[in-house]
Amino acid sequence: MGFLDKGLAKAKELAGKNPDKVDSVIDKAGDMFDRKTGGKHAQHTDRVQEKAGEFLTGRTAEAPEVPDAPDGTPTPDPGPEQQGRPPA
Repeated sequence: MGFLDKGLAKAKELAGKNPDKVDSVIDKAGDMFDRKTGGKHAQHTDRVQEKAGEFLTGRTAEAPEVPDAPDGTPTPDPGPEQQGRPPA
């Protein structure tokens, strides 16, 4: 494992333990980029922010809302295997 690989592994480990702080830093960086570019690339910036957070924390974005069945039967909550990637 090279120097950069070790650094990346350590960064992901720390990010996994502090996902709220990671989200805050990523949001601030994206907002600054948007200000510097006048919002010209805002839709791309949002996508990059989302993917960076997922990569660093191992969490995926919020699961979409699943509607109940037409007969009114509630949709069961997905199990851990269906909620996205496991934590890093």
